Amino acid sequence: MPYYTNAAFLTQDSGTEYDAVHQAGAATPYSGIYRCEACGLSCTSVMSLPLPPQNHHEHKPASGPISWRLIVKSHWH
Repeated sequence: MPYYTNAAFLTQDSGTEYDAVHQAGAATPYSGIYRCEACGLSCTSVMSLPLPPQNHHEHKPASGPISWRLIVKSHWH
């Protein structure tokens, strides 16, 4: 989960880009912070570069494979 100290630096947004779930290693569609759907770990990724791969981190197999959801989009994408 990402952390922040000043909410004034964040703007609430909506859009379908926050609903899409992406496979590990897929091209990053938007620069920003992504959340693992299986365990909640967060990471940053830059547009067009690969999202972290399946072996990026480990969690219980019952949690399922690593997949990523955009939770904070960078203004510059």
